[in-house]
Amino acid sequence: MSGLDLNNCSTCPAHNLGNLNKLGINMSNFDFVVALAGNPNTGKSTVFNYLTGLRQHTGNWPGKTVTRAEGGFEYNKKKFKLVDLPGTYSLLSTSTDEEVARDFILFGQPDVTVIVVDATRVERNLNLVLQILEITDRTVVCLNLMDEAKRNEIKIDARVLSKELGVPVIPAAARQGEGMNELLNIIFEVAAGKYICKPHRIKTSSKELNFAVEKISREITKEFPDLPNTRWVALRLLEGDQSIIEAIRSGELGNLKKQNLATVNQS
Repeated sequence: MSGLDLNNCSTCPAHNLGNLNKLGINMSNFDFVVALAGNPNTGKSTVFNYLTGLRQHTGNWPGKTVTRAEGGFEYNKKKFKLVDLPGTYSLLSTSTDEEVARDFILFGQPDVTVIVVDATRVERNLNLVLQILEITDRTVVCLNLMDEAKRNEIKIDARVLSKELGVPVIPAAARQGEGMNELLNIIFEVAAGKYICKPHRIKTSSKELNFAVEKISREITKEFPDLPNTRWVALRLLEGDQSIIEAIRSGELGNLKKQNLATVNQS
């Protein structure tokens, strides 16, 4: 690892190096990995291009025909790899794009997941935001296209939205470079553990469902004590998500934290 203080856990990367390698992500010479998620047509590619400049390349995800764009940037003497996930409306794994995005966030455990949201259609974008918040608490919302929102006389209180979601919300207009410095700074703070997110998690009013989720979560915790998102996994099991069922059968879920700890100890 490049220059991280492993005696200070706040500076240790959260990503799962072993699973990132399986996903075809080479972390040599990088300190942190950042996932870029969002609905189609939110300006996600503009944000990606602004942050990475010419330091980017494209390829395919292993075993998929889905294109993957990667790039890099440096901030506060730390090197970040930025992975542009396919634009999706959800993470329910009903399409290859959704499966790729979901698996990267779940198994790769990026140090930060930046969700690019269209400020003119916030309500439409919140479905994906809330789904990602169920998987990871290392999330930043980039409220893009604020210039379009202003032109359409749409007013958004980013502070209130941040408080409701429990994660940083950065107003931006990526085409003009507005908000990008603020975005870089908060990415660094979340990655380095200086900003602790407390994401909003949706709770159902169904007593039967809550009972089932809690019961399954307890069993998952017994089997995989280091798993950070047992409630989300329990919900996917109840829905019959085959990829999650297979991940439990194969023991892959159990590797989410163990591989990381082994990597830190070896370093």
